[in-house]
Amino acid sequence: MIELKLFEELDQRNRHVFSRLVESFLTHGMPVGSRTLARDLDMNVSPATVRNIMHDLELLGLLTSPHVSSGRVPTNLGLRLFVDELLEVGDIKPEEKEEFARLNLDNHPLSDTMDKVGTILSLLTNGASLVLMPKHEERVKQVDFVLLNENQALVVLVLADGTIENRVFTPPRGITQASLREAANYVNSFVNGESIIDLQVLIQEDISDRKFELDELAAELIEKGAAIWDRHPGYSDRLIVRGRAKLLEDDDKEVDFKQIKSLFDDLEKKKEIANILELIEGGQGVKIYIGSENKLFSMWGSTLVATPYINAEGKIIGAIGVIGPTRLNYGRVVPIVDYTAQLVSKLVAEQT
Repeated sequence: MIELKLFEELDQRNRHVFSRLVESFLTHGMPVGSRTLARDLDMNVSPATVRNIMHDLELLGLLTSPHVSSGRVPTNLGLRLFVDELLEVGDIKPEEKEEFARLNLDNHPLSDTMDKVGTILSLLTNGASLVLMPKHEERVKQVDFVLLNENQALVVLVLADGTIENRVFTPPRGITQASLREAANYVNSFVNGESIIDLQVLIQEDISDRKFELDELAAELIEKGAAIWDRHPGYSDRLIVRGRAKLLEDDDKEVDFKQIKSLFDDLEKKKEIANILELIEGGQGVKIYIGSENKLFSMWGSTLVATPYINAEGKIIGAIGVIGPTRLNYGRVVPIVDYTAQLVSKLVAEQT
């Protein structure tokens, strides 16, 4: 990777200067000058030497100067290098854990619990929190198709917990009662405690393999019916966003409010963020997306820190995230996000 190659090009002194400069920028949010940095370094180097090192780091694309006479700030590439190779992550503080401990999470719907967790996460990180609710994982006990009229049919799902869900869809033209029975019998031959999503995949794969053995209208009926099984809840219901106004609480006087309004509009739409967090569900551990690495935030200097959470079976079912400026205190935010995901995993396991 390019970041690792750049890191290998730096000697120990250059790495130390670079690390302290980034830490100062993340703490204060201001360009760092050579004199200030030389005073902060725990080594005997002159401001002139520090200035030369900073110039070399700028040539590597790790630093930039906002103004001709100002100090240096890390570029997004520099932040990525720092996060991947130099970041020291601590533990979540006891008082931060206490914020979660004070929440009364017993006997509340999971959505309310997630809303409260997201609010606390936003408060602790001073960013906008994102909570992707668990996937629709109900187990199916029985499926039936009911013809309402020539333009409407009903999928009746009997779930393992006794819940019955009815979903209306448009059936293929010319559907018959015989095709309805054949379709229901076919679907129920696959029902063996699978989730809605798993059952949908099994049926669609089998139809593709042996479509000629199934009545054409029945096959079309099943495919249309299966297509709506996992539509509820939709992404707009699965994503909880809290603390968006905190993104405006920034010391940068040159912040572009039009760009931030555009970001807020995207937050309201929620779809793009849900897609991003869907990618995060692909693996364990906290992931950090800086600036243009995330297309949703490519116009505005921001960072997404997120991690998945799991159910009692160890399966990834959702994700927790925080949006903040690129000069986020990564060393503090990462353990908070990680701890929150562990807490949510425990809560989900207890409520299922």
